[in-house]
Amino acid sequence: MKIDWAALGSVFGVSLVVTVALVALFTLGISGLSRRERAAAQGQSAALAVTGAYACFAACAAAVGYGIYLIMA
Repeated sequence: MKIDWAALGSVFGVSLVVTVALVALFTLGISGLSRRERAAAQGQSAALAVTGAYACFAACAAAVGYGIYLIMA
């Protein structure tokens, strides 16, 4: 049995980067929604933060969908 260490390292590196990126994107979405709550409490509008939050969540959903597509293909 021969293990291709270069391929294993490549898979590990890519999965680490994608995981960190997805977590950061989801965190930005949560942060945008919390800004909406703060703005509503102060009587202001946070339309840009909410739009950015929804865009972050859509990008997360697209990345998860693409991952499932890669597994199924």
